[in-house]
Amino acid sequence: MFTLASQAAVAIENARLYEAATAWSEQLEALNEVGTALASEIELARLLELIARRLRALIAARLVTIALPAADGTLRVEAADSNGTDEIVGVQLERAGSKSGRVLERRRAERVDSLLDDPEVDQEAARRLGARSGLYVPLIAGGRPIGVIVAHDRDGADPRFTDADLRLAESFAPRAAVAVDLSARVAGDALRRVVEAQELERRRLARELHDQTGQELTSVLLGLKAVDDAESDDERAEALAAVREQVVETLHDVRRLAVELRPKALDDFGLVAALEHLRDTFSEQTGMRVDLEAPVGDRLPNDVETALYRIVQEALTNIVKHAQATTVSIVLTRRGRAVTAVIEDDGRGFIPGGGGGGMGLLGMGERLALLGGKLKLESSPGAGTTIVAEVPLR
Repeated sequence: MFTLASQAAVAIENARLYEAATAWSEQLEALNEVGTALASEIELARLLELIARRLRALIAARLVTIALPAADGTLRVEAADSNGTDEIVGVQLERAGSKSGRVLERRRAERVDSLLDDPEVDQEAARRLGARSGLYVPLIAGGRPIGVIVAHDRDGADPRFTDADLRLAESFAPRAAVAVDLSARVAGDALRRVVEAQELERRRLARELHDQTGQELTSVLLGLKAVDDAESDDERAEALAAVREQVVETLHDVRRLAVELRPKALDDFGLVAALEHLRDTFSEQTGMRVDLEAPVGDRLPNDVETALYRIVQEALTNIVKHAQATTVSIVLTRRGRAVTAVIEDDGRGFIPGGGGGGMGLLGMGERLALLGGKLKLESSPGAGTTIVAEVPLR
């Protein structure tokens, strides 16, 4: 009897250990999957949504939120995962008057079995969320607190989280923190480069206005003086004709600069109309043949239309400067939730990565990255260049 009891106890213990090992193995596998997913996502908003969704699944929580420090010193809920998260995202929390803020300051995860009994919890907010328990885990990157993850109410009859849930969330947080910090740095660097490119463009336009348009207007003034100084009707008529021609040239240059700044057709009629005008102007100025196919249907979001127009514009500028091409093809396609622009030329090509792309290609890639898009380049010496820009539609 004693032997049977001992054997039964060993069997039960082995079963318990096996169950614990299996659960740990599944959690480890899930953490590895999360790490891979986090490494592949760089857009901050989508990354935060991914973190909230994956952690909620890992610890079986009813609600997971992520709050980041805002410029005004508060914490702002930037992502949430549960049923009906629309009302939660955007909520601001006082750092000194909320449990999330206190946890972020202490840089230490905490488990709260009863929110009602914790004096640091904002009871009104807890009631609004219908929350009874919580896990609060700070996001620390490079020794800096960059946010806090909060989980509420474990699924099941008992809403309290376990020590194992807390350890799992603590194991998850460093991966999430590194990914969030990297995403913010990438976004900030891309934004900085875009701003630098805009400043370079403004300086170029300022030079053109000063050097070319300013000189042309000075010529108009000199022409008007010639009209005043004319001693005969024929001289006056000749001077007026010269002034009229100079004014027409100046108007043409001013309109060209205005189109480069922001084509009116892009706002009034959309991307296709703006590209048709760009094609015609480019062909007229360069003598190149430009074929355009753009069956994209309805208008696209403003930021997508602007990005694709600027990318095509920059590609054409690069072709004029470097490609020595005679023919250019521009094709826009819309499939599912994405739109793609393909720009091909029959120029001399170059070796990608060998310095032939210049800052223009870098700017294109960063402009696309801000929209969650991607840029692909194919080129080789003597075989022309193909640029593929793909932007997701939301």
